[in-house]
Amino acid sequence: MGVHTAMDDVLDAPTIVKALLAADDLAFEAGRDPSVRTLRVLSAALAGTDDIAAIAAVHALAEMHDDEAQRQLAGLLSDERPFIREHAAWALGQSLPRPEAVGRLLALVAAGGFTGMLAQHTIERWSGQASDTIAIGIEAALLGITDAAPRAALVETLGLVPQPVAARLLREVASDPSEHDAVRATAIAALGQRRDTAGLEEELGALLATGGPLAPIARLALIDLDPIPSASTAPPAFRPSPPDRMPRTLTVAQLFLHADIDPALSAAGAGDNGGIATLLVRLGDALIAADDSPVTRVLTLSRGRLGQSTVDLLQLAGTGTGHLYGHIPLPDEPVASAAAWPYRVAARRGIRRILRAAGVVDVLHLRMADVGSLAAADVARELGIPTIFTVAPDPHSVIHSLQDSGVLTRAGFGEADLHEHFWFRVRLVKELAASASHTVFFPRPNLVDEMRELVGIDMTSRSERHTVVAEGVDLAVIDRAVVQARTAAGPAATPAHDAFAELEALLGCLDADRRGLPLLVSVGRLHRVKGMASLVETWARSPLADRANLLIIGGDLENPSRDEQGELDRIAAAVPPHERARRGLILPGHRPNDVAARWMAAARFGMPRLAAVGGVYVCASLKEEFGLAVLEAMATGLVVVAPDGGGPATYVDHGDTGFLTATWDADRLSRAIASALDRAADADEDRAVRAREVVASKFTIQAMAATLAPIYASVVAQEAEFAQATKQLA
Repeated sequence: MGVHTAMDDVLDAPTIVKALLAADDLAFEAGRDPSVRTLRVLSAALAGTDDIAAIAAVHALAEMHDDEAQRQLAGLLSDERPFIREHAAWALGQSLPRPEAVGRLLALVAAGGFTGMLAQHTIERWSGQASDTIAIGIEAALLGITDAAPRAALVETLGLVPQPVAARLLREVASDPSEHDAVRATAIAALGQRRDTAGLEEELGALLATGGPLAPIARLALIDLDPIPSASTAPPAFRPSPPDRMPRTLTVAQLFLHADIDPALSAAGAGDNGGIATLLVRLGDALIAADDSPVTRVLTLSRGRLGQSTVDLLQLAGTGTGHLYGHIPLPDEPVASAAAWPYRVAARRGIRRILRAAGVVDVLHLRMADVGSLAAADVARELGIPTIFTVAPDPHSVIHSLQDSGVLTRAGFGEADLHEHFWFRVRLVKELAASASHTVFFPRPNLVDEMRELVGIDMTSRSERHTVVAEGVDLAVIDRAVVQARTAAGPAATPAHDAFAELEALLGCLDADRRGLPLLVSVGRLHRVKGMASLVETWARSPLADRANLLIIGGDLENPSRDEQGELDRIAAAVPPHERARRGLILPGHRPNDVAARWMAAARFGMPRLAAVGGVYVCASLKEEFGLAVLEAMATGLVVVAPDGGGPATYVDHGDTGFLTATWDADRLSRAIASALDRAADADEDRAVRAREVVASKFTIQAMAATLAPIYASVVAQEAEFAQATKQLA
């Protein structure tokens, strides 16, 4: 192909996603031809106005393994464009250590954020070959910094350096009462990883004995120092294979770091507690409930508080079966997934601690290209645990939707990438898929072509490693809600559950002329990708507002995250809070999953004098990889409106059970909702039955568990066979 042709492919790509895929070819060609001519091509792109070509040139420089190319790459750490500095910090991790770059990388670490995480990652990769230079550099940087946050970031980085001077400095910081507690806590946590340093048990024990806010950190560090390996820490060749074990003893771990996951799903819809949190709880229960399942223990990991983590470890050590929960200690204030990347090291440490405490963990199932999966994949490699990765075209679908809507352009890609980390997440999806023992895909139209064109994965290659698995919902919860809603709407009009009484109160607060209209309902997180604010704007500015009231279920209204506040501000601009009752907007915040199911069912059957029969469910997301809430709404018998790409297109019968549309386009969304209201007004009971039958036949949580369990068993068996063969060769 050649570098010139590869660069032309980047510049001429018809879509941004195709340009990102073409950038991989450019990097490959640059590695094949590390010549002066290649440097000229890349230098021209860096000096140009096309952000994508400039970023592609940064990563192509990293593949050249030429001293001049590496010198130029290091120089980009001082580029005036923040997005170029960020990508240079990331790309340098592919090269040999550059002493002249260490100081600038450490400055980026101290500045924090996503760029700081990338710089820290590069420093970590260099630390094996340049530990002295890095440790001395961090020591010098600490002399000039007094603020707690940058000092803590540098101390955490120091903990990644395998050098005696690093251990000495960590001990000094940990024991220095004049240091800020946050900095000392970082040093103490890092000492828990220094198993090669004598005397730490006594020092950490002394910190534990003093009590105070640092004691829990010291306790966890002492646990991390435990030299006795659990079964899961043994190399794969020495882990027991299935013939040596009792049957039905598989342990599966699953993770979503950005949710507060509990069996009651009490936080569903708040912050990042979306459909995946509900899915993991229900799936874990279903995996161990089936009589023929080889899975007897499921470990679900999510974020949590510091004290909660210690309790989890005690419970894990004494429990052999069931659905268990482990919490990785992160800041008390919830951190949105887009802002959580700086917690990579803390997440990795917490995941490692829980998996070691759990004993044998046979397989780790990862979903989403986020910091939790990034950290967990590192731990899985270290502990010899095979991974399964659910591949979804995210952020690929978001990029497509934003480009189609005109919000994202090539010229503004660099600035957008600084906030959304599109490039990194696209790469992470490919890396997690490549390192997984098995990959899982959601069913969707043209799946094979879409995976090849959007993600760059050829599903026809080694097809035995790929399985299409539909997600599922718990029909028992939904059927119970439907029965209760039908009762609540009947002649007696007696609420069958407190949830209906609460909905009655919310509807009763509307102005009198709004009562008796049907309900448009949407359930989910308050996040730009979920389109809640866009839905309110579309409804409020169209004739839809005269036809139906709008109920948005989701969001933490008392302590909103930054993402939630952004959506709330847009909603308030469209319908000011003092006008909600007059205009028909109901914004109660998040509710548990079973309450949301009852309210959706109530939208179908209506509520006497308060809401008419024939409500509609609206999903206005920019993209839905599968759409669990849409499935739940269909199972209740609601007509649904959903994105015309991704998962919903596989189960929504357009024009019958729902309407598929370009949800990013306000006019098309408005027309689809109007059509759905017309369809729902038919009160077609057969249509509701058909919608439920689709869910019952293919998309239950039990069916999902029955498909995944054999995959888990197969992966474990294959790993055991490989380990046995390796053992025999040794």
